[in-house]
Amino acid sequence: MKVLVLGSGAREHALVRSLRLDPSVTALHAAPGNAGITAEAIVHACDLTDATAPVALAREVDADLVVVGPEGPLVIGAADRLHDAGFAVFGPSREAARLEGSKAFAKDVMAAAGVPTAAARVCDAVAEVEAAFDAFGAPYVVKDDGLAAGKGVVVTDDRRAALEHAVACLAKDGGRVVVEEYLDGPEVSLFCLTDGTSVVPLQPAQDFKRVGDGDLGPNTGGMGAYSPLPWAPADLVDDVVRRVVQPTVDELRDRGTPFVGIVYAGLALTSRGLRVIEFNARFGDPETQVVLARLVTPLAGVLHAAATGSLADLPPLEWRDDAAVVVVVAAENYPGPPVTGTPIAGLTEATASPDAYLLHAGTAHGADGAVVSAGGRVLSVVGLGTDLREAREAAYAAVDLVDLPGSHHRSDIALAAELGEVRAP
Repeated sequence: MKVLVLGSGAREHALVRSLRLDPSVTALHAAPGNAGITAEAIVHACDLTDATAPVALAREVDADLVVVGPEGPLVIGAADRLHDAGFAVFGPSREAARLEGSKAFAKDVMAAAGVPTAAARVCDAVAEVEAAFDAFGAPYVVKDDGLAAGKGVVVTDDRRAALEHAVACLAKDGGRVVVEEYLDGPEVSLFCLTDGTSVVPLQPAQDFKRVGDGDLGPNTGGMGAYSPLPWAPADLVDDVVRRVVQPTVDELRDRGTPFVGIVYAGLALTSRGLRVIEFNARFGDPETQVVLARLVTPLAGVLHAAATGSLADLPPLEWRDDAAVVVVVAAENYPGPPVTGTPIAGLTEATASPDAYLLHAGTAHGADGAVVSAGGRVLSVVGLGTDLREAREAAYAAVDLVDLPGSHHRSDIALAAELGEVRAP
């Protein structure tokens, strides 16, 4: 099977790594890739802001399967163009990708499907936002209706800060915000494969969105994650499929816009029960890095089955019992405008252990061929172990060997879970 992966982050590097290990993959291509992906796949230039560009590339490499990694190309219709050109595509249509592209659309789908979620109001004006704040009270939850690279959500007790975020979102062309009630309890990310009818869940993970230890500071694209979740209810995955993902997939199919790809359910296990925080229409970053680290079943056949409507024919997925922890090494000043072009040393040393490996995100090759930083989240460092303690030790030992001046990372990824301090209500 000849596979083309679109994207340039650590999520795509994780996909490339798993596909490279699949014996059924005879050729592996990526676009536009990064410095790490270059070592594992044939990398091509491709403008992912142009929905037609991937079609030309897929024809050039004669792809049997195209995997669309980021949300941007999906929301502008890249999967539609590829599908219309006759390619097997893992990724939803533009209309189905509105599940992520519009928070208001997702709320409408959930209401129609009877999916449990936070009470919310869609607001087009500041007065409506103020009224929603009065109705829901603090903490205030304000979400940009459109895509915001994981940084469009503000959760704060500071009403002024929440209002400032809402005003900034409303100032955009066609700007809208969704104001929600606050959801308590631990959060869970669950990815589910779907071909538009059948749903096959992966293993759950938990990510860390705030930039600083103790969940302090602004939201980021994600600073780390771990899997499995030793504190999660035994029936969690089955419950989410039954009450959340399958009804959502059914509703989208009934609307004439079947969803093909990954439904990423961001969940809260609240004192009042399971609630959906948000949906995404693609693999999440950094959770993908730990979920795929635990997947034994070869990946290409699984993604191809989803793309071609044959998920129901797959045998059950196989998983390692081992734990995986990923720690994100971020560039100086992230999540603000990051410092880029900084040489990165210690990459070889950090991958010397059999229990740890690096996945590149914001990296590139400098003029002298050395690897340099090229984005906010620079590296994902994955550690493996028989339990979370061992996986954490492996990940942080490798992080300590990475030399990126000015970089920062969280030191508490999976720590509370390791210590048994996470509780599901």
